[in-house]
Amino acid sequence: MYRTHTCGHLRITDVNRIITLSGWVQTIRKFGAISFVDLRDRYGITQLLFGEELQPLLDGHPLGREFVIQVKGFVQERENKNAHLATGDIEVLVSEFDILNTALVPPFTIQDDTDGGDDLRMKYRYLDLRRNVVKKNLELRYAITRSVRNYLHEQSFIEVETPFLIKSTPEGARDFIVPSRMNEGQFYALPQSPQTFKQLLMVSGYDRYFQIVKCFRDEDLRADRQPEFTQIDCEMSFVEQEDILNTFENMIKRIFKDVKNLDYEEPIERMSWEDAMWRFGIDKPDTRFDMELTNIKTLFQNSKSKSYPELIAGTDFPVFNQAETVIALVAPECGFYTRKQTDELTEWVKRPQIGMQGLVYIKCNADGSYKSSVDKYFDEEKLQAIAETCGARAGDLILLLAGKEEKTRKAAGELRLEMARRLNFRNTETFKLLWIIDFPLFEYDDSSNRWVARHHPFTAPKKEQIAVMLNNDPSIKNAENYLAHPFAEIKANAYDLVLNGNEVGGGSIRIFQKDLQEKMFTALGMSKEDAMQKFGFLMNAFEYGAPPHGGIAFGLDRLCSIIGGSESIRDFIAFPKNNSGRDVMLDAPSTIEDEQLKELNLQWRGK
Repeated sequence: MYRTHTCGHLRITDVNRIITLSGWVQTIRKFGAISFVDLRDRYGITQLLFGEELQPLLDGHPLGREFVIQVKGFVQERENKNAHLATGDIEVLVSEFDILNTALVPPFTIQDDTDGGDDLRMKYRYLDLRRNVVKKNLELRYAITRSVRNYLHEQSFIEVETPFLIKSTPEGARDFIVPSRMNEGQFYALPQSPQTFKQLLMVSGYDRYFQIVKCFRDEDLRADRQPEFTQIDCEMSFVEQEDILNTFENMIKRIFKDVKNLDYEEPIERMSWEDAMWRFGIDKPDTRFDMELTNIKTLFQNSKSKSYPELIAGTDFPVFNQAETVIALVAPECGFYTRKQTDELTEWVKRPQIGMQGLVYIKCNADGSYKSSVDKYFDEEKLQAIAETCGARAGDLILLLAGKEEKTRKAAGELRLEMARRLNFRNTETFKLLWIIDFPLFEYDDSSNRWVARHHPFTAPKKEQIAVMLNNDPSIKNAENYLAHPFAEIKANAYDLVLNGNEVGGGSIRIFQKDLQEKMFTALGMSKEDAMQKFGFLMNAFEYGAPPHGGIAFGLDRLCSIIGGSESIRDFIAFPKNNSGRDVMLDAPSTIEDEQLKELNLQWRGK
């Protein structure tokens, strides 16, 4: 028997027991003729005491960091107790020991405050996984998946696995392609999600399905994105939007209770996409703090339209007058910002990722006066009118962006988050959930002059707008006036769950009628032949009694990172890829032998 107890098990009540422990040597401390060793395993650390009688044996067989050893001895009370360890009241007086395996000196310290950088730790990930902080991340991930499975089981869901080798249907991100040796010239794809399979399961009568499943997307990476990631994938039959929202509100609240011992009792707010975009400039707003945006375009004369009241009459400032919209953001108690700081914000909004031409600021001074970067155009009375319109108070800083409506809203939303970061408003110790609903079903793509699906092509329109979709030609004859097309007004029967400004779940009520699905594909510029070639199996299934159904998928990795207080999902994945999509531990992806290429009837052309 290698062990009778783990290194996190023993307590003061175990004093005088004869035990056996096995684990890794964390540290060695010598004090004259005796030695103390901290022995570590997955469950904790226990201090070992090697007495004077074992020193000759230790001298002949010295221990090193990360050696795997087995010890036998009896438990005794420690003289110098360690309140930071669960086992800190006791130690094991070793009577005999055995070195099960030696170890090279690790390339970094196996401690929470390690001296190893990201690249080094990823290369030796099997060592990094020994660190307590990483272990806690994986334990949290397991706790979340266990909570999900328990809850969904109680709600009569059944877990069903779906295939990884499927047909390539490139809608959205790029597929990972797998050549078939037995079918020359043909390829599988790895699934971006089990979307069509879970809909087929609804047709099959499995009315409550879930799966904790790997998904694959060949896209550029960042801190919260990996080429392979995990979804909590769910689908239900004979439901409407309200049923799904209620079911999964309760699931996420159950996770908080099980994992964080947090009672999330407040109702989860529901906000339309349109409200989110005007109030926060983004469709996944962080509502843990205020700083809502204000559209103040109505204060200025629009050179193209006389529909706006001239509340600030006579102001000749083309940047605002000719803009489609003017958005104001009030940064509380930032009126003290220096010219250097406001210039820095101006350069920030000019970055390519934001794409604005500049920034206007107004300082609301403590004495009730105003100072702006456009004093040439606006006197005190006009600056006060702007301040009152956007609710600014003495000591605040007003930041103004102007330009095309969609671009300006998004830029203002990003600026809001940047100011929140600078003001330390995004506290990771608090959690705020929000449902976003009533998305547009379509968005317009300038490059191809056609509609594209805002979610995916299986999302149903709102019931009351199905007729609009079926009875109108989706083609866009006047690209400049696409907003006047009936399709621009169609709302999706879709919903996203936002946690602390991050989309953690998204789904929709699905199309389940063949004619409506065909019309959707047509609207997206897909010919009938192309639609049947890619999705004929699904549309054929709809002719065999498909029930109304809908579902949702949660990003497990992202959910773990937010609940765990981390910026990166990699911290919660056992063996992640780096930002280039490489596994530096395995050195993958890698080349393959010519013989393998030959078997697959492939030839590497190179550059």
